[in-house]
Amino acid sequence: MGLFDFFTKKNTSSEVAKKRLQMVLEYERKGLPPNFASILQEDLKGLFKKYPQFDSNNVEVELKEENGKDQLWISIPFKG
Repeated sequence: MGLFDFFTKKNTSSEVAKKRLQMVLEYERKGLPPNFASILQEDLKGLFKKYPQFDSNNVEVELKEENGKDQLWISIPFKG
């Protein structure tokens, strides 16, 4: 442990577990299956393989809350 490690916040296993639990609760409140983001991510990867302009292997899907609103966040990067 370095001197400045005391001042930096690290992701402890309890914080990771807390985030996962919050995600599961949010999915339940919305009536979504627990693996909704992974199912959608795999579907989008399959869909965007048709378009060579996109990097379909790095599609990201997340549920986020911003400004008090729940949002489905999808990132489909261009190849470059």
